[in-house]
Formats: sequence, structure tokens, C-alpha cells
Amino acid sequence: MSAPLELRADGDRAVEIHRTGGGLLLRYVYRPDTAPDESPRPYAHPVNTLAGELLTNFRPNDHRWHHGLNFTINCLAGHNFWGGGTYRQADGYQMRGDHGTQHHVRWIEQRPGRLAHELVWRVNATGERLLHEERVLAFAVAAPQVWRLRWTAGLRNLTERTLSLGQYFSRESLAGSHYSGLQFRGARDLLDDHLDDTINLFAEGGLVGEQAVHGAAARWMEWRGQKDTSLRRVAIRFENHSGPLHWFVRRNNPLAALPFQFERDLPLAPGATLAIDHTLTFTDA
Repeated sequence: MSAPLELRADGDRAVEIHRTGGGLLLRYVYRPDTAPDESPRPYAHPVNTLAGELLTNFRPNDHRWHHGLNFTINCLAGHNFWGGGTYRQADGYQMRGDHGTQHHVRWIEQRPGRLAHELVWRVNATGERLLHEERVLAFAVAAPQVWRLRWTAGLRNLTERTLSLGQYFSRESLAGSHYSGLQFRGARDLLDDHLDDTINLFAEGGLVGEQAVHGAAARWMEWRGQKDTSLRRVAIRFENHSGPLHWFVRRNNPLAALPFQFERDLPLAPGATLAIDHTLTFTDA
């Protein structure tokens, strides 16, 4: 099933995707005005279901650098493109002035079902350009209660040296801290379960619950919740098209991440490209 979509521009800062005759599905801010120590980067917020249920959170009070739905690399060549404090074994999390920013360069395509643009990843302190990215967000209404976002990207090393891509588990041996890649910071009411076992985290292979899903290798993971006020059930399914990945999930924040590497930093040679290909499915259950 397909349904007409509308694209609405908000100056030169953001674009919105609406269902024709319906509400807002997603607002994509490609020129953010967040603080430098939040590692500014494009983000989607709000992200809503077709029925208008809010699914994302932006700058929550526990982690102000959590920005709805966004893509980032926790540790890129020793620089923090995630935001907040940088972890080191010697002294833990500290603000170190080592942040980076993703800069929108130009639009390649801008239409209701597809957004494509170029970005450059730069070090805040020096302005050094580390990565060139071509990012595509493709939108489709799949059923009366279901819409999908396919997020693809190619990130090319612009430097003449090999870049190390990682996170605090692979880089600093901080157990469980493998959040990197595509990040989803969810609305707070997604964490409630009311002792209902149909509201939980689920993953390929029959995995159920945060302890089972966190760190497990699977091609897909699903977050099922119930919204306040409307009491409507919602589901968010995350899929990785290149094979299993080791999921990062935190129910109580709530947060889900799709890390493209796990135990070891990923080396990216000069001129080499990292490919990303995920689909998110949003359902009013």
C-alpha cells in the first residue's frame, strides 16, 4: 500500500514529511542549533506514528545530547561525535573539548518520499574534515497503521590516514557501552509495561527483554509499548539489511542503537567507504 506524502520546508533549517490529508510523520532538522559539546548533527524529531503518537525525545534532562533519531559515531579518530563527556579508563567521563560536528553541504534530492543530502564530518577544534557522507532517507506508508523509514548512507574517509571508528566498549573496554551508529531516543512512556509481557523488547531468535536483547547479535529488534493518554499500542521495528548486529538497548532511558561494530574498532582506510542500510517500521498496533 502506498499513500501520498507531502514535503514542507521550514526555511533552510528543516524539512517535514506529512501524510497527505493527515498529520506529521517526521521533522528532519539538517542544520541544528545545538551546543558544540552536544556534537551537532542532523536529527529527526518529532517522529510520529500515523495516528500521531509521539515516539522520540529531544534533549532529555538525563542526556541533553540525545537528539531524537540521528546517526553518529561515538569515537571517530579519537574525537567525540556523540556529545557529552568522553570516557577514558583513567578518569571516566569528562568534558575534553574533543567534539565534532556533522555539516550539511547540499541537497541531492528533496521530494516527499525521499531526502538525499551530502554532509561533512568536521572536528570542532581544528575544522579538519574527516568524513564525507551521502545520506538518503526514504519514506513509505505500508498499511493503514504502518509507515517505514529506510535510512541508508555511505561515509567516505577524506583523510590520508586510516581512521578508527569505535565506541567505549571497543576503545576503552567499558562493558556494555557499544552505542554508536543510528540512535533512537524514545519518548519516556515507551518504557512502561504494567506487568504486561506483550510490552517489551523483542529480537530475532526469540529474544525477549533488555537483558536478552542488549549485546545480542540479530538482524532485527522490536520495541513494543503503550502510549499515555490514548493507551494506544505502538511498535518500532529496527532492521539491519547487511546482517546481524549487536544491539544496544536501554529500557529506562529509553534508547536503542544500531552499532556497525562491536568488540573492536573498525579501521576505515583512506578513500574507503562505510555503508549503512537500516529500515525502521512504525506501527499503531
